[in-house]
Amino acid sequence: MLRRIREWRRKRALERSAIPESLWQRVLSRFDFFRGLDPRESARLRELATLLLHEKGIHAADGYAISDEMRVTIAAQAALVVLNLGIEWYRGWVEVIVYPDEFLPDREYTDEHGIVHRLREPRTGESWEAGPLILSWADVESPDVEAGYNVVIHEFAHKLDMLNGASDGLPPLHAGMTREAWSGAFAPAYDDLCRRASAGDETALDPYACEGPDEFFAVASEAFFLIPEALVSEYPEVYQQLRAFYCQDPATRLHR
Repeated sequence: MLRRIREWRRKRALERSAIPESLWQRVLSRFDFFRGLDPRESARLRELATLLLHEKGIHAADGYAISDEMRVTIAAQAALVVLNLGIEWYRGWVEVIVYPDEFLPDREYTDEHGIVHRLREPRTGESWEAGPLILSWADVESPDVEAGYNVVIHEFAHKLDMLNGASDGLPPLHAGMTREAWSGAFAPAYDDLCRRASAGDETALDPYACEGPDEFFAVASEAFFLIPEALVSEYPEVYQQLRAFYCQDPATRLHR
C-alpha cells in the first residue's frame, strides 16, 4: 500500500511539476557531460530532476535571488549522479542552499590538548549528514570539465556516501559488490595519488582528493562523470567499481 501511495505521489508530481521543454533543453545544452544520453536516459534524467525539485527545497542564502533555471541546472546535474539508481538515493534530507559564490562556514574543533579552535575557510560546497547541501552558484554554473571539477556531482556524491553513516568513502554497495573489492581498488589508488601529489607530480584527479577517503570518493566521482577516460587510464579498478556502483559507463556513453 505504501509503495502504491508513493508511486501515485511521484506520478502526480511529474504531471504537475514537469520542467518546461524549452528550459530543459537550454540547461542540457550548456554542459557537455550530458552528451551521449540516449532518448530513454534523457527522459529518465528529466523525471529525476523533476522529482528532486519536488522533494527538495532549493533556496538562496542571504537574500540572494535564485531563478527556475538555476534550480533546474542544479537538479539536472544531481539527477545524472542517480540516473540508474533512483531518487530514493537522496533520501534523509530536504534542502539545498545556494550562495552566489564561495562562502565562509564557521568550524570548531578541539585539539589533543583540549583547546578549541575556530576555523573560517572559503568553501564552494558542503554536505551535512541528514542536513542541507550547500553550493556556490559561481561554481555550479562554471564547472571545469577538463579538470574534472563539478561541485554538484562532488557534494551529491557525499550524500550517497552518507547513506550508511558518516562520510568515509564507502557508500552502500549493491548486491554483487563487496567491501573487499571496493577497498582493493580505492585504497591503493588513494595512496598512489597522495604519494604523487606530495611529490608534485601532475595527476588527473584533483589533489584535494588526498584530504581523506571520503574526498577521494567524491573527487573520483567527478572524474567518473566528466573525464572518464582519464580515470580509466590512471585508476582503472576505481573506474570499474564506480561503474558498478553508479550503474553507468560514461567512458562508453561519451563516444556515442
